[in-house]
Parts: sequence; C-alpha cells; structure tokens
Amino acid sequence: MRDADPAARATGEPERIAVAFARVLRGAGLSVPVGSVIDYANALVAVGFTRAGRVYWAGRATLVTRLEDVAMYDRAFAAFFTGAWVELRTAPPALEVVLALDTADEDGDDASEGSDSDTDVPVIAVRWSATETLRQRDFAAYSPAEFDEARRLMADLRLAAAFRRSRRLRPSHLHGGHRRPDLRRTVRAALRTGGEPIHRPARERGERPRRLVLLLDVSGSMEPYARAFVRFLHAAVIGRTRVEAFALGTRLTRVTRELAARDPDAAIAAAARRVVDWSGGTRLGDCLREFNDSWGVKGMARGATVVILSDGWDRGAPEALAEQMQRLSRVAHSIVWVNPLKASPGYAPLAQGMAAALPYVDAFVEGHSLAALEELVTVVADPRAKSPVGGVRA
Repeated sequence: MRDADPAARATGEPERIAVAFARVLRGAGLSVPVGSVIDYANALVAVGFTRAGRVYWAGRATLVTRLEDVAMYDRAFAAFFTGAWVELRTAPPALEVVLALDTADEDGDDASEGSDSDTDVPVIAVRWSATETLRQRDFAAYSPAEFDEARRLMADLRLAAAFRRSRRLRPSHLHGGHRRPDLRRTVRAALRTGGEPIHRPARERGERPRRLVLLLDVSGSMEPYARAFVRFLHAAVIGRTRVEAFALGTRLTRVTRELAARDPDAAIAAAARRVVDWSGGTRLGDCLREFNDSWGVKGMARGATVVILSDGWDRGAPEALAEQMQRLSRVAHSIVWVNPLKASPGYAPLAQGMAAALPYVDAFVEGHSLAALEELVTVVADPRAKSPVGGVRA
C-alpha cells in the first residue's frame, strides 16, 4: 500500500471517521459490531492522523476479527483513505494454529495432541475465552448460541439496590450518632453487676434495601436488545425480593409474576404470552401515566429505584412524557435510564422522547453489552453517583 496522509483525505472528528469507515467495511461484507467501532474511535484519538501506518494498524487491531478478512480490509482502507486499491502482498507461509479452549472440563489433555510433530510447518498454540469476548460484544451482533451463553452469565448478576433508613431499631455497637438507649438490655446487664448499669447498650435505626422497579421497552426499535434485557429482568426478579417488572409498548403490562419462575425459558415464554404488543409501537408517555396512576404514585415507586430500559423513541407527545417523568421523579428515590444507543460513537440524546425525559433522570447509562449491564448493577446500588448527560434532575 502506498503511503498516504489520512488527515489530508479525511476530515472531521475521529468518531465520524470511525463510523464512516465501519460502514464501508460492512458494505464489503465484514462483521463490525458497535463495540469495535468505539474501540477504533478511541484508537484514532490516541494515534492521531499524522502517519498512515498508525491509522491502518489501529483499524486492523480493532475492526478485523478474522484472518481471511485482512485482504478486504486492505482494499477498503486504501479506497476510503487514499482513493486507490492496494496490491496484496504475497501470503506468508501457513501456520498451524492449535486452539486450547477454556471450558469447565479440566481433563489435563495436551492442547497440541494430534498435531504432526514431524512437519516443518511452525505450530502456534493459543488460548482464548469466549466469555471475555461476549462481555464486550454488542447484543445486536449476538448469534442464538451466544444468547444462550449470555443467559448463563446474566444469571450470575446480582442487583443490589440502594439502602434506606428503616423504622425498626437494631442493636448498636457504635459510639455517638443517633443512638437510643436500650432499656431492656441495660436492665438485663445491670442484673449481672448488682443493679449498677455499668454497660448501657443502645439501639439505632437499621437499613433495608429499596424496592427496585424495572420498566422494559419492548417496541420494534428495541428488538435487537429486548431479548437480552428480558433475561436481565428475569435474573433480577429471581435474584432478590422487592423487585417489580413491567413491559412498555403501546400499553403497560406487569410481568413480575411470569418472570418469577426459576426456569428461565418457561419464565420468558410466559412473559412473551402476557405481552401482546411485543415488537410493536411505543407510547412511553401513556405507559408511564398508567404506571403512575395505577402503581407508582400509589406506593410502588415511593422511595424506590426505577430503572427504565429504552432507546427513547416515542410516538407520543414529548410534553406528555416529560409530565409523567416529573410525576415519577417526585416519588421515586432515583431514576436510572438505560439506553443501548448511548454506546454509539457521536450519540446525542436528540430524540424527542429521550430529550424530554433526560432532565428527570439521575443516571443515564449504556446497556448494549454484558459489560454495560455489569456497570448498571453498580449504578443501581448508588444511582446518584453518576450524573446524566445534559444536567441534573430538577
């Protein structure tokens, strides 16, 4: 490939260049998930555009996952950055690669067993883990087999909501603070010391986890992510108490009872039968109004952590959504909005529904991968530690 200065051929921000180049690669038949595009944009920021070789290897390391795609990547890179086609180099000698898979089996078998030790072809033994690959991969790029593996990984997630002060008192072993004398324990201790209250136990208010309310958008625009999110909802419902789950579409559907079954396949099948508007339209404002009127304001959302999993696309009036979000924010302890599109390079909450809801959100996070859901678990435990984009809640 002839030398070229990409900065002279491509103008704009690294994110825009990464997205445009990814479209060219996808058009050429390469599989380029959103997570790889994000890594390429970050790499462009690090290496800059002064040397073509650095830009080439930044994309080669982040966007190409198969050896057979290298030739097509070379052509696409030359066409995009230099406007010329490349001459493919002579293929290097073939290497025999022996894969040692990380599985639950620990047989102790040699990874290179069965390879021909008398041949002159060099042999490379490598190990890889599918788990780490799935953690960063976008849910929209999952295969059915990968969804099955992700389901097992999601089962290990444990949601721990923020705690609130309880009205019940518990024994206190600390000094100072809001302690109350424990007269019963004081009298019992005094009986052992001849009636002298030498030890004066105290009590303090305990803590209990807040209720967790999960609202999942099941509209058509969320179809690539709803399959993964419903697995996440099932893991949350069976993993702890005081969890409520709802589906948002053209109507509001409560699916807590259906997702309470231990068998994930049976639970999700029951939820799918219950939600009749799956992959339909979206009326977030009307659904939130029904939730506030029937459950939320009446007590379910009072002092609770509310998690809304949606891309923010809404067919209703944005004023109606803003009004219902304001009502919800008045009674809820915190509101977390999970938007899988937030991980896209150059994303901005410009959709009318998302822009109307954002002022009343305490945390605005991604949700496009397993790693993002693991981050969501920590955010739910302390939602107000992460401020939303565009301001704080009114």
